Amino acid sequence: MTAIYFNSWLEEYKQPFGAIEKGAAVTFSIAVQESIVEQVLLVVRKEGGERGFEKINMSPEEHHHYICTYTLEQGAGLYFYYFEIIKKESDQDVKTIYCGSDQGKGGEGVLTYDSGNLHPYQLTCYEKADPAPDWYRKGIVYQIFPDRFYNGNPHKEISQPKKNTFIYGTWKDEPMYIKDAEGEIIRWDFYGGNLQGIIEKIPYLKELGVTALYLNPIFESASNHRYDIGDYLAIDGMLGDEKTFLHLLDCLHENDMQLILDGVFSHVGRNSRYFNYDGRYGEGVGAYRNPKSRYRQWFKFSDYPEDYKSWWGVRDLPEADKENSNFQQFIYGEKESVLEKWTAMGVDGWRLDVADELPDFFIEGIRQAVNRYPEKVLLGEVWEDASNKISYGHRRQYIFGNSLHGVMNYPFRDIILSLLLGKHSAQEAAEKLTVLQENYPADIFANNLNNIGTHDSERIATLLDNHFSKLTLAVGLMFVLPGVPTIYYGDEAGVTGGKDPENRKFFPWDAIDPDAYTCYQEWTQKRKATEALVYGEFYPFYSNGLLGVLRYSEQSQFALYLVNAQNQTASAEELIFTRKAPVSTAILEEMLADAVISEWGDYFVVKELS
Repeated sequence: MTAIYFNSWLEEYKQPFGAIEKGAAVTFSIAVQESIVEQVLLVVRKEGGERGFEKINMSPEEHHHYICTYTLEQGAGLYFYYFEIIKKESDQDVKTIYCGSDQGKGGEGVLTYDSGNLHPYQLTCYEKADPAPDWYRKGIVYQIFPDRFYNGNPHKEISQPKKNTFIYGTWKDEPMYIKDAEGEIIRWDFYGGNLQGIIEKIPYLKELGVTALYLNPIFESASNHRYDIGDYLAIDGMLGDEKTFLHLLDCLHENDMQLILDGVFSHVGRNSRYFNYDGRYGEGVGAYRNPKSRYRQWFKFSDYPEDYKSWWGVRDLPEADKENSNFQQFIYGEKESVLEKWTAMGVDGWRLDVADELPDFFIEGIRQAVNRYPEKVLLGEVWEDASNKISYGHRRQYIFGNSLHGVMNYPFRDIILSLLLGKHSAQEAAEKLTVLQENYPADIFANNLNNIGTHDSERIATLLDNHFSKLTLAVGLMFVLPGVPTIYYGDEAGVTGGKDPENRKFFPWDAIDPDAYTCYQEWTQKRKATEALVYGEFYPFYSNGLLGVLRYSEQSQFALYLVNAQNQTASAEELIFTRKAPVSTAILEEMLADAVISEWGDYFVVKELS
């Protein structure tokens, strides 16, 4: 069966590569050198399509190839395909050989006689090109957990401290929770970081190379993380007020920086204005205390008022009913909605918390609201491959068009960590990167928000056992791979920490690690100076245990990055690209002439095109 070959990553077998715009045609070619071949078929099925399985006869061409063209006429979504090679060995003996994907990952095909062991290839079809604003595409984002960044008040006093909470004695104190016997947090902890503190640190952020901020929630809430929204239309008093917020926006824009807010629309806080469990907003206010409240219809009660649907069973987070038209209008309607208020003020983008919890139509409504203003970006929190994510039994449609510009790139983070922790070889890493490149529309792939740490993950320094050389490789890959790099506040200062709450320490302003800072700052400068790292095509490769990334900007330059995630010195030998390289061997040899890389080292070179 080795005489049959197909590879979805090579354009001589599938043209064009990767995801395809709806209505476009795809040419398939498969090499079949088997004797006595009766027929070769392409079998295609559009998920949810009306046609079911379509079988297209492939025509024989020279060099034992069979070819056909298929047009994506059934709209955006996922198409799945494989090949049938019907072989007649005698009058009574007809066999069908199936050629499909290796466990659904793309690339080289695998063969089987058993259709039950067949894994079709995925072909992503999207509505249309959907580029993000240029400020975002070229950006370097910095994520801030507001309470833990900086207190900008004159004497570091705490603005509007909350009842039944505690404030740390010093900024160096380790974060902790106070929980009851059932594990519920009963006292929230605060350090006192605020919006004025962010304003005061804009010079620091500019020096680092940051061009955009992504803030964890800033709206009125009971907790320190503020994902339990209390009032969508009010700034949390501990952080400041609307006047301070507008000043922050003005200061950022005056410094050619943008602001992305966290949109938490799946659930609200139990002690919010809308639910009002503890009565802080008044006795007759909120769904819990007043069955006739205007907010009652936002929530699903099985036994009013004590039994209600909550996010993942967390009682503190009543789930909002996204099917409710009143809630929809409140979040993204044209007048007096949450999106309208803050976007009209000048907010440059939104990151949607737990996007998998929001129906596709709801995200599309948010996108329409964002589109009412130019140059805005909409991102979503998705932890897996967003092209084929199934959530609550439904295939998600949020990257096929008219929805998200991009998602948080946790799959890239997983690949980087697996390489540096010895769980993946360089070859496996290159192949996994190519899987994602093939599955995502090109704009989504370029718009994803790359990260090696967030408020939901352990600190990168801790995950890498404070191995500085490994840290430099993780940072380098985050900046070189397609997508927009994001620095989690404090990572550039060398902050360590395990899972929440350890990953949410206060920023160590008097103890910034100079080596970590220099590493991040040098990479921000490299990305800004290298057009290929922003707009260049992406070609992963591997060689002698090294992982390589080639970025190619047709009009300007090549940028090549090699990573040696090994305990020994290595040099590049035969370069094995997952896709055909866009450059000659001679140019690659010239770029790699001096590439002898020490253990846990890297090599970065840029070649300008004449």
